[in-house]
Amino acid sequence: MKKRIAILTSGGDCSGLNAVIESVVRCGELNGFEVIGFKDGYDGLLYNDYMKFTTEGVRDLCRRGGSVLGNSNKTNLFHYREVKDGKVVYSDVSVVAVANLKKDNVEALVIVGGDGSMTSARDFMRKGVNVVCVPKTIDNDIPYTDRSFGYTTAYFHIADALQSLKTTGASHKRVMILEVMGRHAGWLALEGGLAGNADAILLPEINYTIDGIVKFLKERWDNGHPSTTICVSEGAHERNKELVAQINEKYPDSVKLGGVGALLAKQLEDAIAPITGQEVRSTCLGYVQRGGDTNPVDVVLGFRYGALAVDAIVAKQYGKMVTVYNHKDTMIDLVDIVGNGETGETSKGGKNNVDLNCRLIKTARSLGIYLGD
Repeated sequence: MKKRIAILTSGGDCSGLNAVIESVVRCGELNGFEVIGFKDGYDGLLYNDYMKFTTEGVRDLCRRGGSVLGNSNKTNLFHYREVKDGKVVYSDVSVVAVANLKKDNVEALVIVGGDGSMTSARDFMRKGVNVVCVPKTIDNDIPYTDRSFGYTTAYFHIADALQSLKTTGASHKRVMILEVMGRHAGWLALEGGLAGNADAILLPEINYTIDGIVKFLKERWDNGHPSTTICVSEGAHERNKELVAQINEKYPDSVKLGGVGALLAKQLEDAIAPITGQEVRSTCLGYVQRGGDTNPVDVVLGFRYGALAVDAIVAKQYGKMVTVYNHKDTMIDLVDIVGNGETGETSKGGKNNVDLNCRLIKTARSLGIYLGD
C-alpha cells in the first residue's frame, strides 16, 4: 500500500485553499505518495471521513474559491464540545484521530489553517503525528509570513466595494462607511482602503476619536468635498473604549468582532448632521471578502505553499510551518508560531500587526488619508 499524505483545511475559508490542495496532490503524486483529504477540517479527521485525490481530479481546481474539502472553525479535538443529557461537556478525543491516521496509512498530515488550527497541530505532533502546517488567513496576521494566500483576493473585493460606495456617496453627498475584516490586524483595511482610494482608514493599531473624525469631515466639507468614504477594520475602536464584539461560546474563539461600522455611522451622523447636514451610511462587507474566484496572485502563492509542504514531507521536516518570509522559502517550528502550550511560553513572532512606520502607512499619510490619529 502506498504511503499517504493527508490534507485538511481548518478554520475559516479563504481564496487560495483549492490551489494549495491541487499543489499538494500534484507534487505529492510526483514524489510517490497517494493523497487523501479529510472533510470539514478536524471533523473529518475525527470521523475518518475523507476523499481520495488524483492529479487529474484536481487539475484546474486552483481558481475556485473556498475549499473542496470544506472548513470548520468549531472543532478542537483536544477540547471537544458535546451536549450530553442537556449539558455541554468537553473531552479530549484526539486519540481517535491518531488511530484513524494510522489505520489510513498516513505518513504525514498537512494542516492548512490559522493559529488555532496550528495549536492543535502542535499537540498532534506531541502525540507522534508527522505534521506540516500551511498558514491560512485573509487577515495577513500570522507571524513569520510575508503574505498569506487569500489576502490579495480579499483586499481586491474591498477596493471594488469602496469604488461602488464612492459613486453613490457622491450622488447624495453622504459619508459612506465600509466595515471590513481583519480581526486585530489592520492590513485588509489599510491595503484595501488604499486600493479603493478611501478618504479615511481606521485601523486596530490606531485608536480613533469621534471628535477627530468629525473635524476631518468638516474640513473636507469646507474645502468642497461633500462626500467621504471611510474604510474601517472590524477591530478598530474608539480611544479608551472597548472593541465592538459579540460572544459565542460555541466557537473555540468565542469573541466575534463586528458592528463597529454601524456604531460609528450613528455616532458620526449625530455629530456631523447639525454641522453639514450630511447623512452617514454604513455597509458591512462581511463574507464577500472570503469568497469568489481566486485572484491569480493567490493561485501562485497557494501553489508555492503546497509545493513547500510536500518538500518538507520529503525532507522529513515535521512539526514545522512552511512559509515565505523575507521573500524566502523557509520553515518555522510550530512552537515558535503558537507558543509552547505547556510552559506558558507564547509565540516568539507575536502577531503580524501593521507597523505604524511601514511604507503603506507612510504612503497613506503622504496621500492625505486620515488614519484616526
